[in-house]
Amino acid sequence: MRGNEEIFRKRIEKFQELLRENEIEGAVIRTLSSFIYFTGTKWLRPSLLIPAEGEPTVYVVKGEAELFKRRSWIENVVEFQRVEDLMAGVVTWVNGNGMTRVGLEFGIERDAYLIFLKLFERLNPMVEIVDILDQTMSLRMIKDDWELENIRKAGKIARKGMAVAEETIKPGKSELEIAAEIIRELMLSGSEDPKVYVSTTPRAHAEPFRDLKVPENGVVTVVIGADWNHYYANMARTFVVGDPSERVKNAIEVKEEALKLALEETRVGVTLNSVEKKLANFFKERGFGDAYLTGYTHGVGLLIEEPPMPTIIVPTRAAKVRENMVLSIIHPPLMIPEGAIKHEDTYVVKKDGLERVT
Repeated sequence: MRGNEEIFRKRIEKFQELLRENEIEGAVIRTLSSFIYFTGTKWLRPSLLIPAEGEPTVYVVKGEAELFKRRSWIENVVEFQRVEDLMAGVVTWVNGNGMTRVGLEFGIERDAYLIFLKLFERLNPMVEIVDILDQTMSLRMIKDDWELENIRKAGKIARKGMAVAEETIKPGKSELEIAAEIIRELMLSGSEDPKVYVSTTPRAHAEPFRDLKVPENGVVTVVIGADWNHYYANMARTFVVGDPSERVKNAIEVKEEALKLALEETRVGVTLNSVEKKLANFFKERGFGDAYLTGYTHGVGLLIEEPPMPTIIVPTRAAKVRENMVLSIIHPPLMIPEGAIKHEDTYVVKKDGLERVT
């Protein structure tokens, strides 16, 4: 397995303390990133059962148990052949332990299907279901030394991918061709699940299209999420092709100044919202108030974008910057007719400032 067993045991123990504090008797983990956080391995269609006290149990498909045990520290591994068997096992675990209050993550992530929640409710009508996303993320938001080591390694891979982007971007190249070259470099460097977004048009989140191509004169924005041991580093750059317009030049200059402001203001104890307001005023003063999308930062870890996520989850704008958070700054692009102007890097928050990873 990747990482020391003690790392993951301590995570389970801290999580169990949170369950007990909130009078939750057990948790069913279905989101992939939290499954990785507790088990130490990536496994599709995950089902991890964590009691408030005692050892966790994992359900895997028939034939997978032996390999899973080699890749994780968890000893209680149960195989199932039919999904009905999985659901029966969960129900038995809940009822057999006399649980009346069980936690599920109400997330939008891969494998966290709403249908599972509805089925769980139907099979456990007397059980109160509690959202435990705050509990899992309160642990995941602050990184330990092993996590930071992985993120730094991911940062080195991301930088290699961006160097390939710079070499590959040429007039006539499609977004898909550019992404393919970057992904190839990232995977050959050890990134198992890279995320690459390329935009030749003004799009904030741009999965590459094969029929959109680099213009003779314009901008191309590339966003890279590279992972190492499932932990991500996130970076973005805008490349100028040909002769840029004055508006493009101005937008790039303003974006760079805003980045300096954000880095100066982001420090331990400061609320994200206070930095956000200063950036919004800055862009307004410089004539780009209508081009700026709110949400200057987000967390990075087992997901390329995870809480705090002020762009998507408004309440997290009130979050305070804490030591050993990993943040991506500045996240949203300036949206102008020529394209999306973006400059984004991953930083580790330290007491004495920010450590740049990408």
